[in-house]
Amino acid sequence: MQHQNTSYTEFLAQKAQYGQDSGFEPLWMPGFLFPFQQHLVDWAIRKGRSAIFADCGLGKTPMELVWAHNVVRKNNKRVLMLTPLAVAQQMIREAEKFSIEAHRSAGELHPGINITNYEKLHLFDPKDFIGCVCDESSAIKAMQGKRREQVTEFMRRMPYRLLATATAAPNDYIELGTSSEALGVMGQIDMLNRFFKNDQNNSDLKNLRRRPISQGGPIQAKWRFKGHAEVPFFRWVCSWARACRKPSDLGYPDDRFILPPLVEREHIVETRTLADGYLFSLPATNRQEELDERRRTIPERCELAAELVANTRRPFVIWCHLNSEGDLLERLIPDALQVSGSDRDEQKEEAFEAFVKGHTRGLVTKPKIGGWGLNWQHCNHVLEFASHSFEGHYQGVRRCWRFGQQNPVTNDIIATEGEKGIKENMRRKSEQADRMFSMLVAHMTDALQIDGGYRFDQEMEVPSWL
Repeated sequence: MQHQNTSYTEFLAQKAQYGQDSGFEPLWMPGFLFPFQQHLVDWAIRKGRSAIFADCGLGKTPMELVWAHNVVRKNNKRVLMLTPLAVAQQMIREAEKFSIEAHRSAGELHPGINITNYEKLHLFDPKDFIGCVCDESSAIKAMQGKRREQVTEFMRRMPYRLLATATAAPNDYIELGTSSEALGVMGQIDMLNRFFKNDQNNSDLKNLRRRPISQGGPIQAKWRFKGHAEVPFFRWVCSWARACRKPSDLGYPDDRFILPPLVEREHIVETRTLADGYLFSLPATNRQEELDERRRTIPERCELAAELVANTRRPFVIWCHLNSEGDLLERLIPDALQVSGSDRDEQKEEAFEAFVKGHTRGLVTKPKIGGWGLNWQHCNHVLEFASHSFEGHYQGVRRCWRFGQQNPVTNDIIATEGEKGIKENMRRKSEQADRMFSMLVAHMTDALQIDGGYRFDQEMEVPSWL
């Protein structure tokens, strides 16, 4: 029975499963952080275990470094920073720029901040660290992914944890459960059972399949929001995460964080070789037909990409999906450098460095190799072949179209007649992702009593029986 002096509202608040504070008062808040960055870092340090979902170019790297430095100073113990492949060296450069001591590591231990790639996590013992930072933490969003299991287990007993990414769950609400579990807030199964309804009464994650829910928002098959659970869900997420697309989402001026225009151009390639038995090209109706179409049209698509970057001196990056695409593009474009999966890690890093320093005008690679965490504001031309992956598309464009970019960015998307379904799926995912992030920001600004300019003014339909 509740205490007689406790109101029912307070009783309900005590039962809410919100992220609890386990951090400390910041020991160091440097002047090189913008006010909105200081706001986020201050909050994350006081929380102890939290997530910063900030858009590309908002300075997640300096925020992560300042957070880690505070944890090191407070406890005189090590913090491990995990980054995507080839981002570790960029992180070291940023640390030197801001005079923060950090060391790159391939398994050996250094005092203070140790920086390594996700691929090398198995070389470390969690007992050697008091805290962990996951840069581009969308790397652990897959519910059944081995990396998610590895990272979650590694951090399980650490008192200090920070996740940072622009795409926490690109267009799927329930993928936020992997972040919650990694932070020790709530397990993903508990999250599902608390906020979502399973129509088949089955909590087996292996049987989950993706599909969009009608009228607004991504969800997994068999799962949907419980009645009136959507608002409590987003308020719960905002208790352990902060989301922003621009400083004004947190109540700060956008002055130096206004992006130049993004020019998106779609190109439809005429196929020279049709599928067996067909007189003209038809949209692919399944995954196998899409793969057949992609392989059959490699020459046409690569030739068009080469034409789009010819007769110009501006840098470019081309995102491909197949090794044969990358090989052909490298032959067709003399001043392009390919980074392939078979390259050693050192070779990949050297190639990315060469691109950043202007030693090569163009870069050809796959999104899973170079699509996360790298800063290429010197480049303003992004070319890609049609893909179902919204996150790959978003992150690929955002390597160049990010705060700090001084020129308009051109994004050329190359597809065939048979890939119309892929483009439509991408548009749907983009709308879902925009809605989810807008909801996160709106509920956060509402909880913090900030006027972020987000309005949900669509008139609500009242059932006739009310």
